[in-house]
Amino acid sequence: MWSFLTSLTSPKKFSYLSNKLIPWLTCTFILLLSYGVTGGLLLAPADYMQGDGFRIIYVHAPAAFLSLFIYAIMAGAAISAIIFRLKLAFLVIRHSAPIGAGFTLLALITGSLWGKPMWGTWWIWDARLTSELILLFLYGGIILLQSALAQKRSGERALAILVLVGFVDIPIIHYSVYWWNTLHQGATLKLLEPSAIDGSMLYPLLAMMAAFLIYYALILCLRMRHELIVINNNPHWLQENS
Repeated sequence: MWSFLTSLTSPKKFSYLSNKLIPWLTCTFILLLSYGVTGGLLLAPADYMQGDGFRIIYVHAPAAFLSLFIYAIMAGAAISAIIFRLKLAFLVIRHSAPIGAGFTLLALITGSLWGKPMWGTWWIWDARLTSELILLFLYGGIILLQSALAQKRSGERALAILVLVGFVDIPIIHYSVYWWNTLHQGATLKLLEPSAIDGSMLYPLLAMMAAFLIYYALILCLRMRHELIVINNNPHWLQENS
C-alpha cells in the first residue's frame, strides 16, 4: 500500500494524473464559482441586521478558510518531506506558499472592508485579526527563505522545519474567538452542529468555498507541472502525457 502511495507522488505519476485532472478541475471551478456568485450576490436575501453588506462573506469566509487549509497542507507536506522523503513534498510547499499568502491577504482586506461598517474601524488588534496577520507574515517568511536559498536542496529541511514551527498559529487562529473576548464572530460553519445560516445563504457559501479549494488545487497542479518540465528538461514522459 505504501509503495503504491509513494509511486503516485513520483514526477511521472503526478504529471499523468494532473494532466487528466486539470480539465475536470477547470470545469468544476467555473460551475461552482458561477453558482456561488449568482446565489450569493443575487439570489440570497439580505441579512436582517447587516443588510447587503453581509455579502462580502462569500469572498471573506472562503479566503480565510483557504488561508488555514493551505498552510495545513504545507505542514503535511513538510512532515512527508522530513520523515518519508517524498519527492514532490517540497514542490507542494514551494508553490502553495504564494497561493496561501494571496488568500490570507484577501481575507485580511475583505475583513477590513467588512469591519468598517460593522465595527466602525478598518482595523483593530483583535485576536483573530492579529493571528491572521501573523499567518501572512509566516507565508512571507517562507517565500523569502525559499528565494534566499542559493542551494535549494541544502535548505529544504530548514524550510520544512519553519513551516512546522509556524503551524502553531493555525489552532490559535481557529480558537481565538473562543479563547479570548474578541469582536470577531464565531465560526459561521460547524461540522458537528447545524448551521445557523438559512439554506439560501448557506449553499452559495459552500459553493464558493469549494470553488476556492478547487482553484488552489488547479493552480498548484499547473505550477508544479511547469516546474517539473523545467527541472527535468522537458522529459519524454511529460510530452507523452501532454
